Amino acid sequence: MPFETPLALIALASVVPLIILYLLRPKPLKVMVPSLMFLMKIQEEKKRFYTSITRLIKDPLFLIQLLVLILLALAAAAFFIETQEPLSGEHTVIIIDSSASMQTDDRFSDAVSEAGDYVSRTNSIILAGSVPVTMLESGSSDAAYQTLGSLEPGATVADISSAVSTGMRMLSDEGGRIVVISDFTNWDGDDPVNARTLAQSYGLDVDYVLVGRTTDNVGIIQGEVEAVDGTYSYTGVVKNYKNSRELVELKITNEDRTITRKLNIPGLSTQQLLVTNLAKGITEISIRGSDSLMVDNTAYISIPKVSTKQVLVVSDTERLPSRTALSLMPNVGTELLEGVPADISPYNVVVIANKERALASNEIATLSSYINGGGKVVFMAGTALSGKNAGTDLQALMPVITGDIVGTDDGVTLEVLQETRLSEDIKFDEVAVYRYLNATERRDTTTLVSTTEGTPMLSYGTIGDGTVVYMGLCDALAEDAWNNFHNLPEYPVFWFKLAGWLGGTGTISDYNLKTGAISALAQAQDIETPDGVENDVNRVLYDEVGVYTVANKQIAVNLYNDRESDTTLEGDELIERAEAEGETNIVRADTYTAKNYLDTYMIIIVFMLVILELLIIKRRGEL
Repeated sequence: MPFETPLALIALASVVPLIILYLLRPKPLKVMVPSLMFLMKIQEEKKRFYTSITRLIKDPLFLIQLLVLILLALAAAAFFIETQEPLSGEHTVIIIDSSASMQTDDRFSDAVSEAGDYVSRTNSIILAGSVPVTMLESGSSDAAYQTLGSLEPGATVADISSAVSTGMRMLSDEGGRIVVISDFTNWDGDDPVNARTLAQSYGLDVDYVLVGRTTDNVGIIQGEVEAVDGTYSYTGVVKNYKNSRELVELKITNEDRTITRKLNIPGLSTQQLLVTNLAKGITEISIRGSDSLMVDNTAYISIPKVSTKQVLVVSDTERLPSRTALSLMPNVGTELLEGVPADISPYNVVVIANKERALASNEIATLSSYINGGGKVVFMAGTALSGKNAGTDLQALMPVITGDIVGTDDGVTLEVLQETRLSEDIKFDEVAVYRYLNATERRDTTTLVSTTEGTPMLSYGTIGDGTVVYMGLCDALAEDAWNNFHNLPEYPVFWFKLAGWLGGTGTISDYNLKTGAISALAQAQDIETPDGVENDVNRVLYDEVGVYTVANKQIAVNLYNDRESDTTLEGDELIERAEAEGETNIVRADTYTAKNYLDTYMIIIVFMLVILELLIIKRRGEL
């Protein structure tokens, strides 16, 4: 008999005390009549065993209570039967493009209106942005209409193919229909036509619905901030998508002043905008007036109000590529010491990079206080951090548990488990690792990079109010080298990113992002988005144009995408290609195996038996 949770059948043991209770129940009082005593004693020996059993079987209350206990145990064990059911067409997955171009005129509202016509008995709703976001899964028609009324467009480039793949997973068992509503002017990832063809090959009905019409627009499509002679300058590109020449007036505002610029841009052309001596803080550049797409009419620039950050490197060797990389960072002071000093509170980040020497107990105690108080510590792999040298106290401070040193002649390769700004533009797949610590991650630890066998190589976690990072790529040199990471040009870039992430510093590009960027936070915290405050966030998706406040840093986020801003594009070409492809051969079966759970019916029977028991008790006059 199939059960979802067979351990719940232990509840059947409850029938044993029920039987014992009835067997020990007081018997009716018997009056001995002398003239019959002889006959009764003859029958007493024969019926002594059968009397109690017969009384149990004949008592309806016992039978009802026994059946109630059995049914409750079976319901808790989730008893089910398997049947072959035909694929259902009643589940509809509605995918709505939430990219920046959908903010043009009424495109998004038209898409929501169109989606209402496809609502069926069971519905799932997905917003297609840089990553697909499931807004409703297997909801009713009322839930679908309510969800549709709450949707808002984003400011990223939509990955329609990924959204279709998500819809395919939702329909993988029962089948159904996928409806994609978009302007189909631009996308990330695979071609949506290929995604449609793949979904159809699995027997799914896929409809592509086009919304939107061509219109005029003027927008800021590119921007870059550079440091020149100790000051920052901004070079932006403004494009006129109209056929006629346009006089574009721009307002440039920061905390100190507001100025205006005018650009005379020919039709279907671009023109640069240069702003020098940018003030620290947020500068806003906006196109005066309104047009069909407002999301690209404003650009935000963030110039950090940074002070020099202090990084302490503790190592038993002076030749450290990591220290060299850190010393090249602007606004970062680096100090190298052989041991952990008694007071490390002045340092923003501490890097433990001992190769052979194990830390003393007083050094570990100092690190523990520093971390729990909010400090940031990076532990770099080496013989000193191996399982036999690290010791229990030091192991407790790291995000991983280290073991023995593993060596391999052929080397192992690395893979990125989570794409974040720490791994962006770093070619970890080109790193050859010949020696590493056999480590396992602790609970609540996030691993960004590991070996292909799953050994953590870049992990982080939190202890108290602090952040700890494990860097499994030892930076020993020459014949002692464990890997070749320090020889790659990306090595100093990685340390720029890591030190900036931990210490609140970084390059100017860390403060000025494009929509669709994702960053991992060292610990859950509240962030401020252009739309409001989000609580307990571990991972930030920058999907709106505006200013985010993350870890006390103001981050400017802009669209900067020519095709998303091009409101003259039409999606007819993709629709024509999709129709030309036609339906492909269906390789999917016509039925699926469904589990039909019977617990609901069992609970209904239990309620009916309880009512019957109450009626019997009342009829006996015991109630």
